[in-house]
Amino acid sequence: MKSCRARLLIAVVSISCFACSAQSAPITPLEQQLCREDYRKFCNEYGLDTPALRACMDRAGRSLSKGCVSALIQAGEVSQGEVDRRK
Repeated sequence: MKSCRARLLIAVVSISCFACSAQSAPITPLEQQLCREDYRKFCNEYGLDTPALRACMDRAGRSLSKGCVSALIQAGEVSQGEVDRRK
């Protein structure tokens, strides 16, 4: 189960990084709340709303919290269908 979750997280973050590289969407309040600890733990040296942060979160994908992934889905960074497809 943990390995499946890790793959899902990687997929979500990878997709969000790709989708946002062309046009960066602002970070939503829900993303701020649910991804705060993930950001502090893995990527706090990068500025918010930067391609470098998105790349860092992509690299940390296996370790991101379920809540953070949910926030990325709700923010439109990735679709639920794409997350389900990559499970």
